[in-house]
Amino acid sequence: MVRNSGEIDGKRFDVAILGGGLGGLQCGYILAKNGLNVCVIEKNPLAGGCLQSFRRRGAGDTICEFDTGLHYVGGLDEGQPLNRLFSYFGLLDLPWQKMDPEGFDEVIINGKSYLFANGHNEFAERMTEYFPHEKENILKYTALLKKVGESLPKSLSPKSSEDVYTGSLFAESAHKYLTETIGDPLLREVLSGTSLKMELSRNLPLYTFAQINNSFIESAYRLQGGGNMVTEKLIEGIEGFGGSVAVNCEVTSFAGNEIIINNIHKVEANKIISDLHPAATMNLASESAGIRKVYRNRINRLENTFGMFTANIALKPCTVKYHNRNRYIHKLGQGRSLWDASDNYAAHPTEMTSVLASYYNSPDSSPANQEYTDRIDLLTPMSWNEVEQFQQSSVGKRDRRYNELKEAKLEQVLDFVEEQLPQLRGNIERVYTSTPLTYMNYTATAQGSAYGIKKDCSNLMLTLLTPKTPVPNLFLTGQNLNLHGILGVSMTSFFTSAHIIGMENAVKGLEF
Repeated sequence: MVRNSGEIDGKRFDVAILGGGLGGLQCGYILAKNGLNVCVIEKNPLAGGCLQSFRRRGAGDTICEFDTGLHYVGGLDEGQPLNRLFSYFGLLDLPWQKMDPEGFDEVIINGKSYLFANGHNEFAERMTEYFPHEKENILKYTALLKKVGESLPKSLSPKSSEDVYTGSLFAESAHKYLTETIGDPLLREVLSGTSLKMELSRNLPLYTFAQINNSFIESAYRLQGGGNMVTEKLIEGIEGFGGSVAVNCEVTSFAGNEIIINNIHKVEANKIISDLHPAATMNLASESAGIRKVYRNRINRLENTFGMFTANIALKPCTVKYHNRNRYIHKLGQGRSLWDASDNYAAHPTEMTSVLASYYNSPDSSPANQEYTDRIDLLTPMSWNEVEQFQQSSVGKRDRRYNELKEAKLEQVLDFVEEQLPQLRGNIERVYTSTPLTYMNYTATAQGSAYGIKKDCSNLMLTLLTPKTPVPNLFLTGQNLNLHGILGVSMTSFFTSAHIIGMENAVKGLEF
């Protein structure tokens, strides 16, 4: 049973986990499975963080369920990394739907389409069809992706250290690698075209770029149903092992072994794991927590990746065809590159160059309607500068100007995708929009960042965080450490747990 603050008041736990996002729940699962008395503490009515889904009215009297962050996952075929991780967490029996292996992603640059195929050989062959003069370079690139994917199990070996995981490829620039390896500038843009899974910058570590792209090239799946299904399974597992999950419990401060919830209740824990953004963690740590000012300042100065504007669109029935792939739509001017995106959004926050269109396929729709989608999400990067002036407001009580900003942004997005989705605008039933401010309010992520702290291959000591902190009993987990995304966060949850129970115990039962 999910608990509330009153039920855990005065209790003591082996481990208390601040934040019930994917990383927090997975750490709770691993530690509870190893016999520790664990409590995951979540401020919202529902745990899950970016896994949360929400229900809104669709066409007529129908109810549509939209995801906030889980649009698809990579590496879920048998024997692949996420498959093995999800097997450990009991998540494989959820209704995963394989995306089109002939084209799970479609990159559209200035109106021209390029399909990404599953499988390293198939991917290389498809890219070679588009760029025959780059065959050898495409094979080099694909070989690197495969090598990175094959190295993942080594990082979780009890005989290895995290250096295997955060090794030399983290210190190399992905942009530099592509520039030196791929001769055709357009091919470089195409290979970078699924960029809304990460923020491209000239100092993005090559490991981050390769690991994320590789996992989806291995295989790609959607979840037929909301991301809350993942949350519910993890909570079920935690409670089955004797652990607890407490919701509506906002941590207002902590120090030593003591955690204050909702300014009233108190719990104690031998160890504390924070799944919150590190800056939010520092804000909650009282002066007596023993965190030196130099460490606090280091964390608070870290730069965050950009956030997202999202339009969750409910459609009129049987009007828009379903695509079993994601479509990345880009419009680049002469001499412009996707790798300039982060700088462009900082300098020109209202400029739009990329939109991701993600389709839903309702598992309960009739066979006659399977060729159509009733929902579509449109996502585009959005600068914090655009919404910063409204940050003191709360959900449902925004300034009129904020709603006008969202309406204008929606029109801009619809205009942007008009050429590729000409049937969309006229068949919209309802639209629900969100911004980085929405994301910040619900997940406590600094500036509503989509991918957490920005990693810099030229400054790893500063931007690449480890689970350990200067406080002996305080640890970090989640997307802000090594890697973001479902696979990255899942890996990190084992690294964090290993600092408490040892890697040999953490991975027991994980078939790698």
